[in-house]
Amino acid sequence: MKFRRLAVFVTLILTLPVTAPSLRAAADQLEEVVRQQTKARQEEKIKAVKRQEQLENLKRDQQSSQAQQQLDQIRRQPADPPTGQTPQAGQTQQQLDQLRNDQQLQRLQTDQQINRIQRETDPLRQQQQINDLQRRQQIRSLQEQLQRNQLQQDMERLRHQQQNLR
Repeated sequence: MKFRRLAVFVTLILTLPVTAPSLRAAADQLEEVVRQQTKARQEEKIKAVKRQEQLENLKRDQQSSQAQQQLDQIRRQPADPPTGQTPQAGQTQQQLDQLRNDQQLQRLQTDQQINRIQRETDPLRQQQQINDLQRRQQIRSLQEQLQRNQLQQDMERLRHQQQNLR
């Protein structure tokens, strides 16, 4: 019995130098697979952020175009005696133009942020940057919605003023 244990022990000791490099190689391969999977997940997250940003941009553009059409319609309606409507319509147009400029600037800044995220080599830092960008996008979306609502209220006010003058 003792001889058998000794034989197993000696066999393990003798095969350990042979199996240790194999274990290290397997661990290295496993580490590389995990690294590649992490990179692939990060790339998918970046693509998802880009897609979401594109959808938001299309939505913003559509809402901006609708607001411009409404404002143009208000301007085309005949106005009675000078009512001061023109300065209000001009102010509303300036607000709409400013909103569009802000959106364009935000698009450029977001593109730069996405490019920086893609160049990041540390997966944890990259994930943190993705999360930060998503939070900033949500905040910006809410702020823009507030601006659009204010703009819509201003146009409704113009429309009612114009109708009351008739």
